[in-house]
Amino acid sequence: MPVFAPVLPVGISFYTFQAVSYLVDVYRKTVPYERSMVGFGMYISMFPQLIAGPIVTYSSMRAQIGRRKVTFRAIEDGLREFTIGLGFKVLLANRVGGLWTEVQTIGYESISTPLAWLGLLAFSLQIYFDFCGYSLMAKGLGTMMGFKLPNNFNHPYMSLSMTEFWRRWHITLGSWFREYVYIPLGGNRRGALLTFRNLLAVWLLTGFWHGASWNIIIWGLLLFLIMSIERLGLLRVLERRRVIGHLYMMLTIPLTWLVFAVTDVRQILLYFQRLFPFLMKQSLFYFSGDYLKYGKLYAVSIAAGLLFMTDFPYRIYNRHKYSLVTAVVLLAVFWACVYCIRIGMDDPFLYFRF
Repeated sequence: MPVFAPVLPVGISFYTFQAVSYLVDVYRKTVPYERSMVGFGMYISMFPQLIAGPIVTYSSMRAQIGRRKVTFRAIEDGLREFTIGLGFKVLLANRVGGLWTEVQTIGYESISTPLAWLGLLAFSLQIYFDFCGYSLMAKGLGTMMGFKLPNNFNHPYMSLSMTEFWRRWHITLGSWFREYVYIPLGGNRRGALLTFRNLLAVWLLTGFWHGASWNIIIWGLLLFLIMSIERLGLLRVLERRRVIGHLYMMLTIPLTWLVFAVTDVRQILLYFQRLFPFLMKQSLFYFSGDYLKYGKLYAVSIAAGLLFMTDFPYRIYNRHKYSLVTAVVLLAVFWACVYCIRIGMDDPFLYFRF
């Protein structure tokens, strides 16, 4: 039987959410409806962030639609932010993502336990710098045109819990679900049972939003389970014992990304066997040379990723933002990105598929 498979526009999930926020805000009478079709069209189809976020609501953009100001300082600041985002994408995400591609090409049944962990670390860094890089590029373009777009990331890998992680990762998506799903369902005001029901609804919808495949649905349910356990008491322990919190996240973040990244559930189980062979009563998969070979190839990229996922480089950058040295470094980053794209290192953004 032939199956009808329509080609959907890129970014459909993002501008659908923006349209929903407009309808709900007008229905609630929290904002007046937009009288200008051009103004409404600009909000719905704002190209810098349309394809992969950040998600903006009409209430946050309404004042900027008719009153925005383009200045040389704004153009300069926007170019700086755009360049940093481009560097994250091209020089970090694309490069470190090559290791995850190598692992997939080899096949999960043929990799050692150390290489399995190394590959999962590579994907964790790739998806962060890919998505964070796009968000910074979008914010930079918006700044150049006089728009103030919201921050979408706040160093999520430095979190102490998954609850904190999802306050720092894709901040605008979390805010959207909280404002238009969680709170209208009652939030946490109607007792513990309904609170967990509301959380389940949010994370199921979060899974569906990212894709209608079984691994994504399982991923959403897994996040709901983890956050429910944290809510029942684990969160207080993690926040009180910071070392335990960071160790917990070093294990939890890559394992949840494994479920997100691998579409075949059977392959997820196979990869899990490679990560924890002792739990499956199997010998340690320790193939001589594979992790050493790829570790040497990608050591610099992984080390750079581990450094830039912290707030340390940001503190230095903000302190010397307008210095000549910073300008020279950013110019070097920009032209390095142009060169890499020219020679073929122009992988599409991961979030284009959602």
